[in-house]
Amino acid sequence: MRPSGRNLDESRSILIETNVTKHAEGSCLIKIGDTHVLCTATVEDRVPPFVKGSGLGWVTAEYGMLPRSTGSRMRREAASGKQGGRTVEIQRLIGRSLRAGVDRVALGERQITVDCDVIQADGGTRCASISGGWVALKLAVNKLLKEGIITTDPLISPIAAISCGIYAGQPVLDLDYAEDSEAGVDGNFIMMGSGSMIETQISAEGSTYSRNQLNELMDLAIKGIGELIIAQAKGYCMTRKFTGPELVIATHNQGKLEEIRHLFEPFKINIKGANELNLIEPDETDNTFVGNARIKAHSAAKLSNLPSLADDSGITIDALNGAPGVYTANWAETSGGRDFVYAMEKTHNALTEVGASYPRTAQFRCTLVLAWPDGHDEAFEGVIEGSLVWPMRGKNGHGYDPIFLPNGYSETFGEMDRWEKNKISHRADAFTKLLSGCFN
Repeated sequence: MRPSGRNLDESRSILIETNVTKHAEGSCLIKIGDTHVLCTATVEDRVPPFVKGSGLGWVTAEYGMLPRSTGSRMRREAASGKQGGRTVEIQRLIGRSLRAGVDRVALGERQITVDCDVIQADGGTRCASISGGWVALKLAVNKLLKEGIITTDPLISPIAAISCGIYAGQPVLDLDYAEDSEAGVDGNFIMMGSGSMIETQISAEGSTYSRNQLNELMDLAIKGIGELIIAQAKGYCMTRKFTGPELVIATHNQGKLEEIRHLFEPFKINIKGANELNLIEPDETDNTFVGNARIKAHSAAKLSNLPSLADDSGITIDALNGAPGVYTANWAETSGGRDFVYAMEKTHNALTEVGASYPRTAQFRCTLVLAWPDGHDEAFEGVIEGSLVWPMRGKNGHGYDPIFLPNGYSETFGEMDRWEKNKISHRADAFTKLLSGCFN
């Protein structure tokens, strides 16, 4: 019988709370039974000297225990002027474990420091730090991706760690302090979600172990790691839910407002437009769709004190190296205002000049950002693939709709009625993700 009453292959309860600090790019509080660790991830545009100039990123870690995280007060290591050997060993383990799951080329030349502070200790603090540290790292990387700072996710696979040992002659999973302090054999297993091993630390602490017992401990570790990775995914995949009765649509484009209003009809939300609230139209100074959508959403949320939704959308044309992209609306600027017939003619002429052959592949892209007055936001991207036709076909929709033919259809967006277009458009794709994440 285990002191906790758990089965031999039973982990302690796992709870991961995310975004628990205001300033860190990624943070979580991981609770493995009565072991609680605060993990934060900090992104810096610098790397250690031995990495500088290599183009590679770096992930490192620091670890510490609060004085009263244990049964009696510990002296702060800062009071003695240096870290203890155990602390240095553990933080090096955390750092190299997390780096094993990172594509340092994709991360770019920047450093992410994961700080793991043990608030309450009941065994397995280094394993909890690795599992929670990966969640904080994931959240920080998600922020870099959302802001367009990096374009490829550098995280290869989830990383988690768990302890296994032989207690009272039996292999057991996830030792708490009562078991850890009496175990004959104690081990820590660090693994990727793919099943690959990163590090195994196992030692006899009063008794030896056989090859068969080692295999049993490995099987227990695989089971426990799987449970941790499921808990991690629930933590970093959570998005804030919209709960208010009113939502501002941060656009001055009446056609776009009506299209979005239609998509929200089933939710009975009071939709307000930027014109209705006399909101200023902020300058779109970013060079990414998500960056510009974020500027508009946060501006509207701050001015209205209401949750606000903004989109930035445009067309990217392969033969024009992705142009016009975020400058889609700019291509329509004339001395008399925006003229999208002029923009479509300009696009056709540009394609002719570069000798673009048919099919002239293109994509409509839309990024939606839902921002709250407290500064939080959620972002979702939608894409529809297609090609460009000439001459223009249809008078429905807006923007470049009359020359965009979605793959698998015989009508351009300009020829489709709004109901059909709203089912398949880039904005519909982004809205499906938004509604799933924040409204369901």
